[in-house]
Amino acid sequence: MGSLPHGGIMKINVRKTTMKMAWHKGNKFSGTLMERFLKKFNWLMDGSRACKSPTVRMVNYTITMKQKMAEYLVLKEPYFALVSRISLWCLILCSALFASSCKTEKKQAVAKAQNEVTSRVEALPYYGEATFTPHWFSSDSDSLKNFHKIPDFELTNQNGELITNATFENKIYITDFFFTVCPGICPKMTENMTRIQEEFIENDEVLLLSHSVTPDYDTPEVLQKYAKRKKVNPKKWHLVTGDKELIYDLGRNQYFVEEDLGITKDVNDFLHTENFILIDQNKHIRGIYNGLNKASIGQLILDVRTLQAE
Repeated sequence: MGSLPHGGIMKINVRKTTMKMAWHKGNKFSGTLMERFLKKFNWLMDGSRACKSPTVRMVNYTITMKQKMAEYLVLKEPYFALVSRISLWCLILCSALFASSCKTEKKQAVAKAQNEVTSRVEALPYYGEATFTPHWFSSDSDSLKNFHKIPDFELTNQNGELITNATFENKIYITDFFFTVCPGICPKMTENMTRIQEEFIENDEVLLLSHSVTPDYDTPEVLQKYAKRKKVNPKKWHLVTGDKELIYDLGRNQYFVEEDLGITKDVNDFLHTENFILIDQNKHIRGIYNGLNKASIGQLILDVRTLQAE
């Protein structure tokens, strides 16, 4: 009758009588009942081809097919193992893609929610002195005609281009003061400026302006190398150098970035501050923010959107 793979049970129907045959790891039939069965039907197994009994032919056919199937499974075992591994990797890949898709959808949902959120107020105040006392005016108020504005200036950016007030005509911009070899607060400030850059990368109405407080060292060439390291988009973000007295006067007397009220300083007193200043389309100061604080940067982003809606 031949051997069958170990570990299974096979049923043979002979004239409506069901008998079970068991095999061990050696693939050889055993058991008293099985020995009697083989002796009794030995002639069936040896001469089944010549036998015209449909039942015997069916028994032989069933046994043969199961043997062939067993041999097929043994031969195809490496193939099935490979298919199993491929299926596993496909499952892992699909899971990874699904997780990535979920993260992308979550980011899009967060971005959408942020776009729908505005500032804590419907309109931003105006600031005109170092105390940053808020003044509330309507956009068409006559009081704004003589209210503090950022004066004209001429500086040079990282590409050697002239940057003036006209560069920011009808633009909203955020400004700060830094230097390229700063080991302290400047790297974090630049990181947060990069966040703002990415937030408004497709918005031509919003620009960034960073003044070097060591202009003698931070030449356009030095600024350009720094800009490349920090992934500064030159169409969005200007790193400027120029006359030191002009830069320090802008910082202390026009943008009011320092918090040392009542202390007189000149160009020899180093200008170093973490503050970001928000300027509207008409050169008015509309906000001051801690450039090291994540929540403050988030509020700045919301306030820019409020200005856009005015």
